[in-house]
Amino acid sequence: MNGRDYDVVVVGASLAGCTAATLYGRAGLRVALIEAHSDPAAYKHACTHMIQSSANGVLDRLGVAAEIEAAGGARMAVQYWTELGPIRDTAWLNGGRPAGRNLCVRRSLLDPLLRTRAAETPGVDLMLGERVAGIATDFGRACGVVTATGRRIDAQLVVGADGRGSAVASSARMPRKISPNARVGYFAYYSDLPTPGGEGWVWLRGADFKRDRVAALEESFGGLPGAPEPASGVRVSDVIGRVDIENIARPPALAGLALVGDAALASDPTVGVGCGWALQSAEWLVEETAAPLLERGDLDAALKSYRKRHGKELGPHQALIERGAKGHLPSGVERMLMSAATKDPDIARRFHDYSTRNAPPRRALGPGTMLRAAWVDATRRRAA
Repeated sequence: MNGRDYDVVVVGASLAGCTAATLYGRAGLRVALIEAHSDPAAYKHACTHMIQSSANGVLDRLGVAAEIEAAGGARMAVQYWTELGPIRDTAWLNGGRPAGRNLCVRRSLLDPLLRTRAAETPGVDLMLGERVAGIATDFGRACGVVTATGRRIDAQLVVGADGRGSAVASSARMPRKISPNARVGYFAYYSDLPTPGGEGWVWLRGADFKRDRVAALEESFGGLPGAPEPASGVRVSDVIGRVDIENIARPPALAGLALVGDAALASDPTVGVGCGWALQSAEWLVEETAAPLLERGDLDAALKSYRKRHGKELGPHQALIERGAKGHLPSGVERMLMSAATKDPDIARRFHDYSTRNAPPRRALGPGTMLRAAWVDATRRRAA
């Protein structure tokens, strides 16, 4: 293997890392999948637990969708409530969009499942309890990693899948762009809590979590139309959350090094894109680089293609997410679009295609959509 221990070393065995390792292994490459946690059942606690339907194709490719649903994962559409009225997603009621519905699943199920799938893939070596201390380089090019025990693992490609605080990116001194977030994220698990129509709902409204978190969370449901009453269920976890959730963007690829998931792009968690983008970015990386790695081809060109693809697919979405995270009130154009979406199923479908990341912002906010929104808002006075 030209002196290399592996073709690829992936740091971080969560969603993005396990997806990359599994797909690389299936392509015939030898992969070292390194995870700092020693427990194979370890999982991320702070998460929206929803995979946007734009990532359904990756789940199908991994072969885990049916297994997740059998274990209790729920398929559902997400309905939005705004002060202008509800924006309902009717596409899934009328045959559904091609990508299908979102998948809601607890990370205590999802993370170990994907980790097991990766470990069972021929060519993948899962190394639990190994912490990466630094990047090995050769004339400025990443060529492997060094663990905290001093072990060096060489590879053609180093993949950082170790989250928003990526040690891989820090070791490589990769630049990062930080965009402030005026929001915080808190949640809790409840059992036996009814949801309206069996659907998922998002209410666009704030709450004060500087005081008692439990009281703030449960009181935030007061006055929301169609919201469940927390007292009707049983809270089975602490209120979990954090305030240091800035939007962080790093270059997805440099010489011999690539980042996937939150290591490349960590977004405001309230928009629920983290799980889906972790799966998708890992798939894009493998699609761009597997052949050059197998054939000892032009890996730099492949990494450049991945970097461009990552920016094209996610950059426009991230720009709007960063704007919203700063606490800006919706502009007049955005209010017109939301108002029209409460009244017109076609505009609502375009809104949901964008919010599930199945369509780029230019489609949801393009001239055709805005002209129809202006017409709907001017001629229809009530929400559908």
